Amino acid sequence: MTTRRTPRAALKAVAHDGVLSRAELRRHGWDRDAVARQVRADRWSCHGTQTVALHTSHLGEEAGRWRAIWEVGTRVAALDGVTALQAAGLVGFEDDRVHVSVKHTATVTEVSGVRVHKVIRRSAGELVGGGIPRTTPAVAAVRAAHWAVSDRQAALLMVMPVQQRLITGHQLVAATRRVRGRTRRRFIRLVAHDIADGAQSLGELDFATLCRSRGLPEPSRQVVVRGPKGRVYLDVRWDDADLVVEIDGAQHTWGLASTDDQFRQNDVVIRGDRVLRMTLLGLRLAPDAFMDQVCQAYALFRRR
Repeated sequence: MTTRRTPRAALKAVAHDGVLSRAELRRHGWDRDAVARQVRADRWSCHGTQTVALHTSHLGEEAGRWRAIWEVGTRVAALDGVTALQAAGLVGFEDDRVHVSVKHTATVTEVSGVRVHKVIRRSAGELVGGGIPRTTPAVAAVRAAHWAVSDRQAALLMVMPVQQRLITGHQLVAATRRVRGRTRRRFIRLVAHDIADGAQSLGELDFATLCRSRGLPEPSRQVVVRGPKGRVYLDVRWDDADLVVEIDGAQHTWGLASTDDQFRQNDVVIRGDRVLRMTLLGLRLAPDAFMDQVCQAYALFRRR
């Protein structure tokens, strides 16, 4: 029985950003010869062995993602890492390549513009149901961190999805337990907890240990002072210096939290203390550089 051919104009309604796979075209009655005639007539164009554009222009972003899935293999490939985050709505991070993951046993060929990552396993529920095959944002964030070119980029790719409300910090932490990567495992677990727990993670960083390693006296923690609106808690303060250190968790950048922090810091400065600030992620990424500043400030502001 021959499948009735869907009219060419009607194909645009079922296409994905202007592209269809050869398998989909066959289901609509367009075999290889019929497709070839449209290509020769300069109406359509091929982008690999499985991807057909119903136009001759450049592929759009979504079309490029579908092409990656079809060319790598529909049965094995899923968008992952940065690309899966972008498909979920992440903005503000650019990557020219399309990242897909396949199980490590899959045999795939190289596809231009596509970065194929082999993973040990697919955990239950890691793929989003419906639409283009892709991993959930939490899994994608952790994999993106493992595949990042630096610790700095890894931290950014974990904090951005939380800041943009694609995932929660606790979903990120849960994903670190499910996803097994080959690189920076400990760093990723620590940063995920920093993002999820905020200021509570300062205890894990053990700022006092960092001070002792530099020969600084151990500061007081969670010091209570009086401000215009009542009690104010300072993360770190030295009793023999007019110096305060504030370590900000990821939640300090959300909503009006930064404004509240600025008012609090202004009150502390008016009272006579100097304040050094750093984010948890900054302290993770550059502890030596920040502790250099702490040592310089302590030497300047220590009461003689």
